[in-house]
Amino acid sequence: MASTNDRPAGDRPAKQMDLLRFATAGSVDDGKSTLIGRLLFDSKSIFEDQLESVEKTSADRGEEYTNLALLTDGLRAEREQGITIDVAYRYFATPRRKFIIADTPGHIQYTRNMVTGASTADLAIILVDARKGILEQSRRHAFLTTLLQVPHLVVAINKMDLVDYDRGVYERIVDEFTSFASKLEVTDLTFIPISALHGDNVVERSVSMPWYEGSSLLHHLEHVHIASDRNLIDVRFPVQYVVRPHASTDPDLHDYRGYAGQVAGGVLKPGDEVVHLPSGLTTTITHIDGPGGPVEEAFAPMSVTLRLADDIDISRGDMIARPNNRPEVAQDIDAMVCWMTPDRALTPRSKLVIKHTTRTAKAMVKQLHYRLDVNTLHRDDQADSLGLNEIGRISLRVTQPLFVDDYGRNRLTGGFILIDEATNNTVAAGMITGTR
Repeated sequence: MASTNDRPAGDRPAKQMDLLRFATAGSVDDGKSTLIGRLLFDSKSIFEDQLESVEKTSADRGEEYTNLALLTDGLRAEREQGITIDVAYRYFATPRRKFIIADTPGHIQYTRNMVTGASTADLAIILVDARKGILEQSRRHAFLTTLLQVPHLVVAINKMDLVDYDRGVYERIVDEFTSFASKLEVTDLTFIPISALHGDNVVERSVSMPWYEGSSLLHHLEHVHIASDRNLIDVRFPVQYVVRPHASTDPDLHDYRGYAGQVAGGVLKPGDEVVHLPSGLTTTITHIDGPGGPVEEAFAPMSVTLRLADDIDISRGDMIARPNNRPEVAQDIDAMVCWMTPDRALTPRSKLVIKHTTRTAKAMVKQLHYRLDVNTLHRDDQADSLGLNEIGRISLRVTQPLFVDDYGRNRLTGGFILIDEATNNTVAAGMITGTR
């Protein structure tokens, strides 16, 4: 099966290209499917037979243009029929950067899916229908992206063609959203007027909106700076697996002992002094092995194997950090959580399993401080439970120490999930706000 673009990554080697993860969100029928279809089509990241099928279906329906929304309508139909309600991931690339799109549902009952899709995103695009302006869903999605500390937020004001590309409509929406965003912790906010249907300001600058002096959406996605978003100061290496090959045919592997995992923060190099937690013993990194062989340095989100100068009793769930820059060691933590199951409610004294980085332990909900209305930001401190898709602040007591940072400092060591011990289902996602 041939692609319409044989080299989506251009002449630049793929391994040298940045990867931008972004989530799309918005209310129902705001043109999200059309926008994703337009990005895939204009970046030539769809297969020829897919395009032919979309063209044929569009013609059969009597439409005068190729309906790019059909590229994702299959998943939408599944959602509407109740077959699956999940985040859809799409991949495409340009000569400058690779992209992974997390297409999240817009309905309020799928808040948990929005949390899932945005939790690993570098950037979020919130679509706003130019005719309808800022809706309740728009505010909810904006709050969720800031709660999840997504570094970059783009408000794409869509369907500008249906308001005659009116600058006044665009500026009213910008003013209203800016006023609401002032109540949130938004670090980087960008507004782009677009027409996903006609391609205005999606890939190319629009001639219909000469008053807009900013870049197109794709140009912004290609050039937004994300390297500094990662924490390169606080070294955090949760140990996932102890590597002991014991290969009798290879003398070099007789005494090999490595500690495999994904770097969660900072930069690691051979010769660096590190500390092992929970023991507190210090040692030195002698080698760092990557999938393709030795590497001179490792940083998030690389997956590597560390070899150390001293034999220390290290196992899965332990943490390697800097001697003078350690995460907090805590068994009592405060956190914001999104409850994700209809099968039970979160209540004080609920007993669950917590998975934090590579460490798993039992936990109990000590206190529910309040339930948060994500539309009004009102805190209900009289709430006695959290139901499906509800968000609140809780205190947890954990049976063994966790090595944590505030979520705002490190999204990997500040995040966790809660698991139902009986069913093994994930019931909540949490963001650590402090320790006790």
